Amino acid sequence: MDNYSINTKCVQAGYTPGNGEPRQIPIVQSTTFKYETSEAMGALFDLEAEGYFYTRLQNPTNDRVAAKIAALEGGSAAMLTSSGQAANFFALFNIAECGSHIVVSSSIYGGTFNLIKVTMKKMGIDATFVSPDCTEEELDAAFQENTKAVFGETIANPALTVLDIEKFAKAAHKHGVPLIVDNTFPTPVNCRPIEWGADIVTHSTTKYMDGHGAAVGGAIVDSGKFDWMAHADKFPGLCTPDDSYHGITYAEKFGKEGAFITKATAQLMRDFGSIQSPQHAFILNLGLESLHVRMARHVENGQAVAEYLEGHEKVAAVSYSGLKSDKYYELAKKYLPKGGCGVVSFELKGGRAAAEIFMKNLKIAAIETHVADARTCCLNPATSTHRQMTDEQLKEAGIPAGLIRISCGLEDKEDLIKDIENALKAI
Repeated sequence: MDNYSINTKCVQAGYTPGNGEPRQIPIVQSTTFKYETSEAMGALFDLEAEGYFYTRLQNPTNDRVAAKIAALEGGSAAMLTSSGQAANFFALFNIAECGSHIVVSSSIYGGTFNLIKVTMKKMGIDATFVSPDCTEEELDAAFQENTKAVFGETIANPALTVLDIEKFAKAAHKHGVPLIVDNTFPTPVNCRPIEWGADIVTHSTTKYMDGHGAAVGGAIVDSGKFDWMAHADKFPGLCTPDDSYHGITYAEKFGKEGAFITKATAQLMRDFGSIQSPQHAFILNLGLESLHVRMARHVENGQAVAEYLEGHEKVAAVSYSGLKSDKYYELAKKYLPKGGCGVVSFELKGGRAAAEIFMKNLKIAAIETHVADARTCCLNPATSTHRQMTDEQLKEAGIPAGLIRISCGLEDKEDLIKDIENALKAI
């Protein structure tokens, strides 16, 4: 599928049925797989043969959908996980261990921030957080001798900062470590981080890839370009024998193109079991088939709503990289020429009280702890996810009490603007 556009890959990549085979990807709803001899199954356990023996590790449905996502991102291999959080954890823990250190953009999703700052710290993995707007010198100073990876989000949730991928990739490669980028918001339709130097790409497939609020999931894509053996001392898990698989050295046996995903599957999925169900993978593929069509509408609606809000007297500030006034406009033109996503953040002048009135008066936009859906949804952190914090604490955290995050769906943009207009009038 390399010669086809990403639009065709959304529909066709990952699965080509043979004569008389199902046109749609089959759901292989089985936990186990039968073999004629112990020797045949033993070859699978030794990673000497390809095939399936237990769905906790691999499943044909999942693998076909993962192959499509790899094709969309321009990677060499991919795997599905049970959630976006599992994808980010696996991507980092596959190369970091107790005593390791990672460099992280400070502008990332709160759940991922907590995963790295709190949970992985308990596992002995330290992190240095840097501003996505840091200078090259500040970024370079964040690295340590035990640094194993750099992590950031293409478009941060919910801050909507745009990562300078080339800057972060240059720094990572200077220190002999991979750059891992969460590409959930733009999806590969609007940005392919590997083309800008990223080595590993992750997704919460729950968001735009599924796009209909139907199936939780995650994905990891390996670019197949990072030379693990060139930095063997930093990555012993990939570059020294694995005793749990009869001394296999992943980077030698599977090369740059397959080592990372094979290890993540053989070790982490085996031990943690955060597998995506075949049913969810099937639903995800249905979403992927229309992803290229939907993203254009999400961007169109997001741009229209952002432009409307920017000129409204009751709005204090708007964050959306498609606006010329946005501080990330120039970066967005470089990395996101087709637009970013449909998520817009804005602050109301009336603070918490104004936000409560605004949210109550929305008719189309639903109040949900969700984004990147076919249906428009909205959230005010001060009255929901962060309601335990005072206005002063919210300000210190960079989340004004009047902040609204709206995820523009696939409805008519004029109807969305009218809905927002009516809600603003009620304030």
